[in-house]
Amino acid sequence: MNLTPDSKVIIQGFGEFISATHVGQMIAYGTNLIAGVNPGCGGQKIYGLPVFDLVEEVVDRYGVIDTTIICVHPYEVLDAALEAIASGIHQIMIISPGVPPSDMVRLLRKAEATETLVVGPNSPGIIVPGRILLGTQPSEFYTPGQVGILSRSTTLTYEVARELTTAGLGQSISVSIGSDAIVGSSFIQWLQIFDEDDSTEAIVLVGQPGGGREEAAARYIAEAIDKPVVAYIAGTHAPPARHWRQTGTLAAVIGRHPDFGTAKSKLAAFSQVKVPVAERPSMIPELVKKVIK
Repeated sequence: MNLTPDSKVIIQGFGEFISATHVGQMIAYGTNLIAGVNPGCGGQKIYGLPVFDLVEEVVDRYGVIDTTIICVHPYEVLDAALEAIASGIHQIMIISPGVPPSDMVRLLRKAEATETLVVGPNSPGIIVPGRILLGTQPSEFYTPGQVGILSRSTTLTYEVARELTTAGLGQSISVSIGSDAIVGSSFIQWLQIFDEDDSTEAIVLVGQPGGGREEAAARYIAEAIDKPVVAYIAGTHAPPARHWRQTGTLAAVIGRHPDFGTAKSKLAAFSQVKVPVAERPSMIPELVKKVIK
């Protein structure tokens, strides 16, 4: 994983998911954003960036590219990501939401075979405070420090950062893995990255109802993570999901506990492995200070 100010970064697509403000913020933050790719717009400039028709043209001009930020239409994400991988890019941030699940399955198989890290879809990306911003996270909520933030949510990611910053707790890395049904990287992958990161002293994990990612993360924390972890689960008062109106979810619920995927299940999983859980985002800094001590 290469997340340094020297990392070469490109943007694929200039659709509704990214704006001149986001691009300007990344550049102002020191991100080495060198070009954009937008088929049919080669030779132009968009948001001040030189634009190419193909990713391979950027590679030919600037050499190896470390990261691409994909902002194309959801149905074009797979093609954009495969083009990036074919050009030797092994860090992919997908901002676009609603990527077809079958496309994500194909992308994940290719990513695994090529050792490519995929963040998203439906993610605001990654920020290493004071060093690099990849995506649309508002940098003003962050300050350099030792607390890693790992989240499924978008806006809650920066809300937690703001709470930590206000309490005098800086952040080492903040990543939203994305809130689509199928995403590129997991809580488990990022827990391992944070656990091996020398600049991270404690981890805040932000989950939400749906699926079993938080339960799997809780088990992994108990088995393999040495650093202290604090959790927050959004939607604890949300009504249980109703599966019977969508026949496509039938296979997903047969044989599973009625609480599967609920906030209740996730809270129980963290309680079982003695990971402290904040009732509100404002309580997270207090719990972090306790586990660090």
